[in-house]
Amino acid sequence: MASLGGRKPAGVTPEINVTPLVDVVLVLLIIFMVIAPQLENGVRVELPGILNPDPKLKGGLEPLTVTITDAGDTYLDKQPISAEDLDRLLREKHAADPRQRILLRGDQKVRYATMRTLFARCQTIGFPGVSLVVGERAGARKEADDGL
Repeated sequence: MASLGGRKPAGVTPEINVTPLVDVVLVLLIIFMVIAPQLENGVRVELPGILNPDPKLKGGLEPLTVTITDAGDTYLDKQPISAEDLDRLLREKHAADPRQRILLRGDQKVRYATMRTLFARCQTIGFPGVSLVVGERAGARKEADDGL
């Protein structure tokens, strides 16, 4: 056998091409950046604003969330539900855990009478804590800084 004198034969040297990997990772990153906020908040509604919102309080139980969109659709914890089934399910949830609190989220275009009626229905069922979820009013920080 002839020795090549310690030299490797000339040929193809393996190189790793990371460009396709980087492309896939960037696409996944963009997808998660778009999807993650929607998973967190549930149904998108424009909340009415107030000047001084309460700080977020953490309680022992996760409250139920009832959302009404500007189109009039009703959701119970991100699940669409008919208005007729809402009372029944709220009564069942309250019977299962009487300490359960409830949050009402309504789009700012929803009539106040609709939200007031829903609030009264939740109180009638017996929920110990019924809260209306609101956002901070646009320009509220500027008004507070100006002393208004």
